[in-house]
Amino acid sequence: MQSVAVGWQLYALTGSAFDLGLVGLAQFAPTVLLTLIVGQVADRYDRRGVVIICHLVEGGATAALAVGTLAGWLARDGILAILVVIGGARAFENPARASLLPRLVPLASLSRAIASMTSAGQMARIAGPAVGGALVALGLPTAYLAVTALYLSGAVLVAMVRDTHPARPREAFSPASFFSGVAFILHQRLLLGLMSLDLFAVLLGGATALLPIYARDILGTGPWGLGLLRAAPAIGALGMSLVIARRPMERNAGPILYGSIVVFGVATIVFGLSRRLTLSLIALAVLGGADLLSMIIRQSLVQLRTPDGMRGRVSAVHSLFTGTSNQLGEFESGLLAALFGAVPAVLIGGVGTLAVVAVWLHAFPELRRFDLAGP
Repeated sequence: MQSVAVGWQLYALTGSAFDLGLVGLAQFAPTVLLTLIVGQVADRYDRRGVVIICHLVEGGATAALAVGTLAGWLARDGILAILVVIGGARAFENPARASLLPRLVPLASLSRAIASMTSAGQMARIAGPAVGGALVALGLPTAYLAVTALYLSGAVLVAMVRDTHPARPREAFSPASFFSGVAFILHQRLLLGLMSLDLFAVLLGGATALLPIYARDILGTGPWGLGLLRAAPAIGALGMSLVIARRPMERNAGPILYGSIVVFGVATIVFGLSRRLTLSLIALAVLGGADLLSMIIRQSLVQLRTPDGMRGRVSAVHSLFTGTSNQLGEFESGLLAALFGAVPAVLIGGVGTLAVVAVWLHAFPELRRFDLAGP
């Protein structure tokens, strides 16, 4: 809901594809600056409490969007500044939330747990953009106030989760522990290849920042159409997550990973060429399902190959990689769209994703044959 409202408001204010790209950059920059700090926080403090505080900050920042819009003083720079605050909260939230899950379920069930949790999230992502588009039509403050209420509700629900895992002894702080998450990944070629593959593939293939342009200028729809376009990847992801929750992947995870990224690239190209809303929605749904499949493989492997005492720091670095591919990918799409147009920008991204797969097949042969069932 928030993405729909912010994208629509900013494009209405400026009409600039480049500014849509800045939305991703504003949320990505805090992840880069805070990566080493947030990992330490997730490993040294109550992970559940960190998530709760982050939800409260996100809710407060969204309330500021509502108040500023209602009062009429919120402009481009103010929106981007508030998004930086939200990005900072998410920088702390993501590694704490990711490293909390393995403490709540047996490791043997981790991939199914990730898929089940993702199913719930995708249901929200399906309803959210559609509802967000309808609320934007009623007024931007209405949409922002609804998002604020949901953030606060999320904080209450997380507070009800009980982590029964024994308390961890805090590792003494040192320069070595500060960079230990980075060092751990650099010494694990499988993790390094996996994260870097996702980084470059999604960085080039991300086109969601340009959905407001496609909705208004290419497909000829209004806020309702933008809501459907935003929801389509989540519909595909939901379907994929339900399949994986029932039939978890244990063998041949490597070939499945590569196949999912190839499908992601092809679906991006189809979306870029489409001029019909129905075909665009189908392409985005396929794209979302492929992206979700690779995400579950990646998250499961990272958590399974990392000791609990380091999961916060490793998850923080992982969040940096995924944040780079998502938020910076939006900036890259906006920049290319400003230079060449929206359609060429999407096509360049889809072809670039396929090229990345070809390079990584040669550079990281171990990615072709790993499983999730064993070391």
